[in-house]
Amino acid sequence: MVGSIDTLHGSLYSNGSSYNCNGLEEKLDELRCLLGKSANDPLRIVSVGAGAWGSVFAALLQDSYGQFREKVQIRIWRRPGKAVDRATAEHLFEVINSREDVLRRLIRRCAYLKYVEARLGDRTLFADEILKDGFCLNMIDTPLCPLKVVTNLQEAVWDADIVVNGLPSTETREVFEEISKYWKERITVPIIISLSKGIEAALEPVPHIITPTQMINRETGVPIENILYLGGPNIASEIYNKEYANARICGAEKWRKPLAKFLRHPHFIVWDNSDLVTHEVMGGLKNVYAIGAGMVAALTNESATSKSVYFAHCTSEMIFITHLLTEEPEKLAGPLLADTYVTLLKGRNAWYGQMLAKGELSRDMGDSISGKGMIQGVSAIGAFYELLSQSSLSVLHPDGNKPVAPVELCPILKTLYKILITREKSAQAILQALRDETLNDPRDRIEIAQTHAFYRPSLLGQP
Repeated sequence: MVGSIDTLHGSLYSNGSSYNCNGLEEKLDELRCLLGKSANDPLRIVSVGAGAWGSVFAALLQDSYGQFREKVQIRIWRRPGKAVDRATAEHLFEVINSREDVLRRLIRRCAYLKYVEARLGDRTLFADEILKDGFCLNMIDTPLCPLKVVTNLQEAVWDADIVVNGLPSTETREVFEEISKYWKERITVPIIISLSKGIEAALEPVPHIITPTQMINRETGVPIENILYLGGPNIASEIYNKEYANARICGAEKWRKPLAKFLRHPHFIVWDNSDLVTHEVMGGLKNVYAIGAGMVAALTNESATSKSVYFAHCTSEMIFITHLLTEEPEKLAGPLLADTYVTLLKGRNAWYGQMLAKGELSRDMGDSISGKGMIQGVSAIGAFYELLSQSSLSVLHPDGNKPVAPVELCPILKTLYKILITREKSAQAILQALRDETLNDPRDRIEIAQTHAFYRPSLLGQP
């Protein structure tokens, strides 16, 4: 197993302060004790899925705890066989040669020559191969520490104590259905931390949302008390580069508090919260509106005024939707807006909206984009639209006081659905929606939500 190859990188932070290795070992020992690990039995942590956030999460753990080889084993699973195209190989070579520390590391590990050969077109690199050297295919510009990569799913998960779900929500059900086959003979119950932001809509027996943690629970039978969600306003590459960030780990108190302590570092503060599903849904909701923000930015040449108009309308729709989903929406306002803000600034969903509006991407290319990974906002648009179109959830429209499906009060969501799902409109439609003279004041939408009994607990599967 790869240990702490770059010890300095793992223990010295950008402000020059060192993080006590003994403190790390104490935290590791505490978690091992809680999980009942014996002296000669390492704590086994595996990240399933090697997108940007899943890879960074595994790398952060490796940087911190990989030095304690006898006490913990950290691995990451990704599917084998994904070839790196020539353009990416050339760019990767440039990245390597621009970073003396990375270049020296590869030379020391006798791994540099293959990147030279790939640059010349004499060799094909594969995503799992470069990940071992610390290069995530979705985040080439940010080299990580070397990682222990496993391409056999059964080998990766069968004895894991902690499984990190770094998969897109659209792949979570399928992969964990397969994982369940390997856990049939398990005696101990694993802990699962899901990083996935996305939802599915189900209409029977009543309209409701299905989140990744619920998918995992249903496919594996792992009790929901052992499944947690971690999310927050952050960009994966910036977290690895030690930019100050924070996140929340949500779930049962038994595990969320010790895991928050285990994951917390001077540059990455992890709080804990009991509200699992609502935080998870909010993580998916902001991706919806980030796509539209990217479109507006591209179509208006980054007009600050136009972007602020869009922000007013999209946040009012999000607030409206949160009132349907939770009894105390005020508690979510800060986390939701913070997560939305960072996603609009630099997230892949906003980038996707920009590329579509500029014509540099087409909808026919799908929502899995080379070098970026899965654009989860696309499927979330379909799910939220389908869910909020149900007449059984009707609310009173301010004009005429007639009952309408909630989506009728969400013109941005409706427009994004017509652009990306039914494809009956072009990206320009997002500006037309903002400039519609019949559009209600965003404040009116918020007032409606605050002054009516909107809460629909059934949406989150609650009685």
